[in-house]
Amino acid sequence: MATFLHIVRTRALFSGFIFVIVIAGVGFLLLRDGRDKEELLTVVPGDFVQEVSVSGKVVAAQDVDLGFAQGGRVARIYAKVGDVVAASSALSELDNGDLRASVLQKEAAREAQQAKLSALRQGTRPEEIAVSESSVESASASLDQARRALLEEMHDVYRSADDAIHNKVDQFFTNPRSANPQLTFLVADSQIENNLEYARLVMETALGSWQMYIATLSVASDLLASAETSQKNLNEVTALLAQANTALNRGIQTGSVTQSMIDGYIVDVASARSSIHTAGSALTSAVTAHKDASAALETAKKNLALKKAGTVQADIDAQEAQVKASEADLANARAQLSKTIMRAPFAGIVTKMDLKVGSIASANVSEVSMISTGTFQIESFVPEINIALIEVEDEAAVTLDAYGGGTVFAARVVSIDPAETVRDGVSMYRTILQFDGQDERIRSGMTANVVITTDERENVLSIPRGVVVEREGKKYVRVSAKGGSASGGKEETEEREVTTGAVSSLGSIEILSGLSEGDLVVLSK
Repeated sequence: MATFLHIVRTRALFSGFIFVIVIAGVGFLLLRDGRDKEELLTVVPGDFVQEVSVSGKVVAAQDVDLGFAQGGRVARIYAKVGDVVAASSALSELDNGDLRASVLQKEAAREAQQAKLSALRQGTRPEEIAVSESSVESASASLDQARRALLEEMHDVYRSADDAIHNKVDQFFTNPRSANPQLTFLVADSQIENNLEYARLVMETALGSWQMYIATLSVASDLLASAETSQKNLNEVTALLAQANTALNRGIQTGSVTQSMIDGYIVDVASARSSIHTAGSALTSAVTAHKDASAALETAKKNLALKKAGTVQADIDAQEAQVKASEADLANARAQLSKTIMRAPFAGIVTKMDLKVGSIASANVSEVSMISTGTFQIESFVPEINIALIEVEDEAAVTLDAYGGGTVFAARVVSIDPAETVRDGVSMYRTILQFDGQDERIRSGMTANVVITTDERENVLSIPRGVVVEREGKKYVRVSAKGGSASGGKEETEEREVTTGAVSSLGSIEILSGLSEGDLVVLSK
């Protein structure tokens, strides 16, 4: 309805202007007093319309040729020529199973990183602290057990040493616990004999001190240091047993000490040495278990302290960076997938589909074409002499050759190219007009005749352009000096300087100054 009213109003303006010309003509007849009288025009305000007529061609508001960003085998086709498709809908797709799997993997990786970030932001839960506290308690109990085991092992080591000396070695000594222990058999090397007897003397003192030291130990003692002392004492016992074995191997049988007795002593010493070796290994294992339990307790305590301290901001920042990295990986995977899917950039109609399922599509080769649906446009080329009059949003009346001049469509200017287009040696400016509404009668490719209204005003003083005379850069109009008197005789006239404006489509020129309403302008003699 608005379009129809605009057309009617435009036609009314033309009719009104013609009406003014007719009235002026009647005035001429009334003012003429004979063939020799001058023709006069009474200056009156009226409607002023300026228009530019051009031709053009109906085109789709949008059209595009489409192709895949990368090559591949066509797996699916979703549209055919003539189909109306929505914006962003898939038109065709290449074989992309591996890329889809990659997207799923990247999505899972992002979700995992986001879950870690969420956990860091929430901090440590009470349940986690309780678990850490339980770990500390368990590690502490394990350490207590290891300490008791180590203490017991040091007692066992002493008992093994005492048995080895007092029960195994002292068999072939007289007065072994006195200040002068003596071997009961002769040794081929007197130095070996003397060394063994001295070692036995020293060992008695060492065993006594060791016994008293062990008796003072408890679970709260520095057991690792005590274990080192026990190991040192055990080494001395081992050395004495080695000396005894050497002496026995060089022993000389006598009437009181037979070879059979010496061989028995050798077996007992060997048994003692084995027992001492076993005790030493057990002591080493107990020390290792004590150290491991102590380290485990320290680790549990540190973990508990870390849980209670909560999340450090630096850890949150680092995890946020991991989330961003995973999002970037996902975006890249999706971008690679999108290169295998051809989508409609706008809602429109498919006008070409050269793809076939199973064929190989090349990258950046046009295989599909589309035009937009809805509002159509008119592409026209305006000569440079008229382009200065036209502005964006100027209204226009359009007729299409397909329907004749009796069917008028409303349109408006939507764009004007800033650069010229040379056609047949003439500078033209590409101008796009858009129809005001959708109309199923309008189709792409139709020839259009366009009348663009560039200026439209009311109560404008204007006169025929031909009566304005220009001399030396100034413009003049002859005006009747009698102000419209029609009395007998030739009327007197005067030249009056005027300032002019725009020229209407009917050839009238706008008077900006120099004339007033009611003035009589001389048209001819």
